[in-house]
Amino acid sequence: MAPLGDGAAASAPANLVVSFGEMLIDFVPDVAGLSLAESGGFVKAPGGAPANVACAISKLGGSSAFVGKFGDDEFGHMLVNILKQNGVNSEGCLFDQHARTALAFVTLKKNGEREFMFYRNPSADMLLTEAELNLDLIRRAKIFHYGSISLIAEPCRSAHMAAMRAAKAAGILCSYDPNVRLPLWPSEDAARTGILSIWKEADFIKVSDDEVAFLTQGDANDEKNVLSLWFDGLKLLIVTDGDKGCRYFTKDFKGSVPGYKVNTVDTTGAGDAFVGSLLVNVAKDDSIFHNEEKLREALKFSNACGAICTTQKGAIPALPTVAAAQELIAKGN
Repeated sequence: MAPLGDGAAASAPANLVVSFGEMLIDFVPDVAGLSLAESGGFVKAPGGAPANVACAISKLGGSSAFVGKFGDDEFGHMLVNILKQNGVNSEGCLFDQHARTALAFVTLKKNGEREFMFYRNPSADMLLTEAELNLDLIRRAKIFHYGSISLIAEPCRSAHMAAMRAAKAAGILCSYDPNVRLPLWPSEDAARTGILSIWKEADFIKVSDDEVAFLTQGDANDEKNVLSLWFDGLKLLIVTDGDKGCRYFTKDFKGSVPGYKVNTVDTTGAGDAFVGSLLVNVAKDDSIFHNEEKLREALKFSNACGAICTTQKGAIPALPTVAAAQELIAKGN
C-alpha cells in the first residue's frame, strides 16, 4: 500500500497502524566511545520509539500514523515535517506553545550500545491530554501501537489509557513495546509497576532480553522467566536477543529465529525497525499469529530490518527498505 505522501488522509487505508507516544531529537556523538563530556560534536537525529516505528512501517510500504504532542518550536516543526517526509499521517500531531520538544543526549559505546540523558521537564509530549486525542484516527486503525514512556506522567498517562480503551473497544489489535528507559522513571520499582500496569491490555508484546531480565528480575535465557510474562489472551510474545535473533511464543507454538551479523555502529532504533517491519506483516495478514511458518518468515524479515538499522547512526535515517532487508536475507549470515 502506498505511503501517505502529504501526511494526511481523507479515508484510512485498510492496514493502518497508529503509533502513540513521544518523538524527540537524539543528539548522537560524532565519535563513538566517548562520554558526553568528552564528545566534541553531536549529530542531530530524530528519534522516539513510537515515531521510529511509524516511519519504519511507512518506509517498508505500509500505512502509518502518529499521535503525539510537540513543542511549538523549531525542533517540533522539524520533527513533524520528518514524519510527513517519511509518509506518516500526521493528523494526530499537536503543538504546545508553552513546552519544548524533548531532547536526548545519547552516549555511544564502542560496541554501538548506548546510554541516554534526557531533557524533558516537562516536554510537550508529556502534556498531551485526553481531550486533545484524535480518537477518530485511532478508531480507523487496524493496529494501535504504543510504548511505556507515555505512562510516566500526567496528563499523558490518562491520554494513553483513553486511547488504548478506544482502540480496544473498536476491536483494534493493541501492540506494546515497553522500551524501558530507566532515567525517565522515578525509580526502578516505579518503572516495573508502570510498565506492567497495562501488560494485559496488549494483543502483541515485544521485549528485549534486557527488559525480560529487568521485568522478571531473573535470567532472560531461562524460559520460565519469559513465560512468567505470558497471560491468557496474549496472541504473540517476542523476545529480541540482539544480534542472536529473537524468540517467539504463542499459545500453540514457540521457537527462535537466528539474527544476522552486520557491522554495528549504533543500535538506536533497531528494536523499532524490528517492530515496524513485523507490524507491517501483521496488518496485512493477522493469521501470522496462528501460522508458525508465516510467523517465522516475518521474523526473519524483522531480524534483517533490525540488523540493517544498526549499521548507521540515528534511528529514522537508518531504517531499512524492503529491498535492503531482502538482500541481507538472501546473503544469509
